[in-house]
Amino acid sequence: MCGSELKPKPHGLTPADVRLAALAKRVLQSDDVPPSPCISICRMSDDTTYCEGCWRTLDEIGSWGQSNVDGKRAVWQLISERLEAHV
Repeated sequence: MCGSELKPKPHGLTPADVRLAALAKRVLQSDDVPPSPCISICRMSDDTTYCEGCWRTLDEIGSWGQSNVDGKRAVWQLISERLEAHV
């Protein structure tokens, strides 16, 4: 790889990111068990170190299944903050 194949994530949100942000808002306002944020776009971004689909770190993805409700809600809060900072 010469580096030209690596394209940094453009500033701004993709349509999938906008949908994820809306879902994050609903999840954080709900008392239900938070669903997984995975949207089956599983690719780690070189410039943000987050998954390009769900905006989680590898550690957050790996520990999701063992996390309790509060831990899952905390990850959703981080996702929301990351998306907001990326606008």
